[in-house]
Amino acid sequence: MPIRTNRGRAAVYRRLWGYPLRSPRHLMGTIVFLAIVVTALGIVLPKVMGKPATATPGAPGSTSVTTTTSQPPGIAAPVPTTATLPTRLSSPLLTPTSAAPNPEAVNVAKQWATAWVNHPAGITNADWLNGMRALTTDEFLPQMSTVDPANITATRVTGDATVQSSYTSSVVVLVPTDGPKLSITVVNTGAGWRVSDYDQAS
Repeated sequence: MPIRTNRGRAAVYRRLWGYPLRSPRHLMGTIVFLAIVVTALGIVLPKVMGKPATATPGAPGSTSVTTTTSQPPGIAAPVPTTATLPTRLSSPLLTPTSAAPNPEAVNVAKQWATAWVNHPAGITNADWLNGMRALTTDEFLPQMSTVDPANITATRVTGDATVQSSYTSSVVVLVPTDGPKLSITVVNTGAGWRVSDYDQAS
């Protein structure tokens, strides 16, 4: 017999909504049923709505775009044209531009080396680093703060600085000392030339 009153319908709705809460078994059964329904919809709906268009494969590092135009009946359709669009990866990487050695960069390297070999007995890292702070990039200072000046054997610069390589924004300078020869990298920070790295060359 059909339900003809609102009270009767409300009672039926309460029974339906309350069914999963009657016991853990009912709750688990309801969850499994809903999972099956959702999975089935996910499989059936794409087939009903139609398959999505697939991209045309092209050359690596490029995106292919296919264009077609509609033609009146009786006229052969044109062959689809494929245009290759360049991507960021297809652009060649820029290489540093060689340039004549900058005298200021060479002078900064020699001043930095002179401060590097200046480490009297008992000097702290902070005092030693203060002599190079104005000549060093902010990014390289934390690495220099880990150096113990007592472990540096060189005590003086023994010759003129020579340029090993030179670019528009960086210069590598060799400075001889009475210990190891220093290979010092000087970069143009925009606020002046500063030392960004060094190594002990043979």
